[in-house]
Amino acid sequence: MVATCDDIKSYHPSVPEDARSLGELRADFLESSTVSMPIAGMLFWIAATVASRFLDPKALAYFVGFGSGTVFPLGLIFDRLRGRTKLADNRSPITQLFLQSLAMVALMWPLVILAGSVSPGLVVLGGNILMGLVWIPYGWAANDPVGLRHTLFRTIASYVMFVFVPAPFRLTMVCAVPVAAYFYSFMAMRKPQL
Repeated sequence: MVATCDDIKSYHPSVPEDARSLGELRADFLESSTVSMPIAGMLFWIAATVASRFLDPKALAYFVGFGSGTVFPLGLIFDRLRGRTKLADNRSPITQLFLQSLAMVALMWPLVILAGSVSPGLVVLGGNILMGLVWIPYGWAANDPVGLRHTLFRTIASYVMFVFVPAPFRLTMVCAVPVAAYFYSFMAMRKPQL
């Protein structure tokens, strides 16, 4: 038996009249989502893959470290250019939880930067994995298994590339993994409104 909002309100009179079910909140999150953020992320990792063929590992680490901060604002710019502001304006608790998960990822960046002092390649690997972690809360919020699949593939494949691919191509392959993960996700994810 599944409890409805009315059932919950009858047991807990302090629940507001406008309380919505988790399913309704998730549907609202998916409706308010766009593909702008994943497009921005994919463009960033395509640029990093190309840059990896021309930059030494230290320069690539700077590219990834500083460039990763462009993904979120670039996604918002793509939305605004298309006249969409729903994600930024949405006050749903599901959306707010998702946005707070971005802060969690940002708080882990100092660890990646410190690891980069040992090996610049760890900034590329760590940045890739950290940026992929946001797909887990996205998947939960949208009730879409592609979020967890994206993160698991991206993380495991990135570790494999970093450990087993020879040095001249190692970081290129680490940068190419999220591009492949994005292609899969675009095909498999529940489609938000374009």
